[in-house]
Amino acid sequence: MGIVELFLLALALSMDAFAVSVCKGLSIQGGGYKEMIIAGSWFGGFQALMPTIGFFFGGLFYQVIAKYDHWVAFLLLVVIGGNMVKEFFERDVCPNYSMGVKDMFLMALATSIDALAVGVTFAFLKVSILPAAVCIGLTTFVCSAAGIRVGSVFGTKYKAKAELCGGLVLILIGIKILLDGLLG
Repeated sequence: MGIVELFLLALALSMDAFAVSVCKGLSIQGGGYKEMIIAGSWFGGFQALMPTIGFFFGGLFYQVIAKYDHWVAFLLLVVIGGNMVKEFFERDVCPNYSMGVKDMFLMALATSIDALAVGVTFAFLKVSILPAAVCIGLTTFVCSAAGIRVGSVFGTKYKAKAELCGGLVLILIGIKILLDGLLG
């Protein structure tokens, strides 16, 4: 696999994390460098870790991963997105705009499950995993950090509907992942 192919693959894998970061940025007032680094680190870290895990253990668990990865991602994203939509309609309740460990862990896990399957493919193609994982992780870091900033800029103007929009986008990403998994 050449560097251009690897970069394009890394960019494709980072799109879910970018979309989630934009949604997260929508809910943050004045998302700055701290939030950009947090999101980039979580998403980039998981996107680098998951293909590495897939590479080393994929042969053993390939059938399980292939059967259920889309369901796990779907459920995680629908739960996260559903909570955001629910908080929009419960205006008297203070919404959670947390960049905390629990929220970021769940989002990073949900958006990186497809990278696990890519790692299995890397093992079959005899791709060198270290440069591939670093490329995927760095690309996702940059895209996620940029997503926080983009969402933050738009969020200050459209804060009233940002949480609803963000939740719906997460649910749609989850549905897309599920349909891709079910329909091949």
